[in-house]
Amino acid sequence: MLNRRHLRIKALQDIFAWNLAEKKDISTHAKILMKNIDSVNEMYISMLSLLVEVTQYTAYDAEERLLKHLPNSEDLNPNTKLLHNKFAILLTQNPEYVSYVAKYRINWFSDPEFLKSIFVSLKASAEYKTYLSTEDDSLEQSKEIMKFIFRKLILKNKNIVQAFEDKFINWEVDKEVMQGMVAKTFKQFTSENPFENKLIPISADWQEDGKFVEDLFIFTLRNDEKYQSIIAERTKNWESERIALMDTILMKMAICEMLNFPSIPVKVTINEYLELSKEYSTPKSNTFINGILDKILTDLKKDKSIIKTGRGLVED
Repeated sequence: MLNRRHLRIKALQDIFAWNLAEKKDISTHAKILMKNIDSVNEMYISMLSLLVEVTQYTAYDAEERLLKHLPNSEDLNPNTKLLHNKFAILLTQNPEYVSYVAKYRINWFSDPEFLKSIFVSLKASAEYKTYLSTEDDSLEQSKEIMKFIFRKLILKNKNIVQAFEDKFINWEVDKEVMQGMVAKTFKQFTSENPFENKLIPISADWQEDGKFVEDLFIFTLRNDEKYQSIIAERTKNWESERIALMDTILMKMAICEMLNFPSIPVKVTINEYLELSKEYSTPKSNTFINGILDKILTDLKKDKSIIKTGRGLVED
């Protein structure tokens, strides 16, 4: 699921896009931000759906084998154990999963070559042969073969990865989150009652986290000129053209958090944006941003502009 750092990254990406856009409509870009966040959930459901449809491809494969000109005994009596995989069946019976599949209009069978490529690799694996030969039909055992399909076949299939990259523009950034959500789904599906198993939510508390990321995005942009002047006052010895756009955005977001989010400790805010600068800006950005934010923080504290509560007191 998405944590606060992931949400800051999402806001950062869309604020950067807003700065480059010709039409700077905040409400429109805020909707784009929330859609980009929802795409992580869509990626997660798409992956679960792919796993389910691989099991369902067993029936398609069995029909094809029966239509062979000279079918052998194995073709005439195919082992369709995977078709009845308990984990996959529980997913298809889960109301939340069914609702999301319909919402995102997911249908991997619209291009069965993807499913076929996975299934061909699966049939050739020792793990699948072992799965078919054992009489164990428990939920835990059914999850083991699904984990194998997910980790060893799907994530290593170049065509499948390309399909996800084509559909989800932030695949490289979000794929680890999606993989973690799928892994937690395997862990959390412990009941054979489909109504007792829960999918992984987009965040631990979306009502609070959704408001945080939307407010961070909107407040940063609405106060763009104000935060720019705050930065400019502390960078008089720097030509504005020499300051990277990404550095400026990171500092504006940090100022926004310090001024508008009383429950987030200042130290947490500064450390978060310094970490993001290491990943998304220049090698020297971390030191530069740290120095400027330190000056800004000192001045804001003198002006008593920062109000923090509880464990987020400035002095902490």
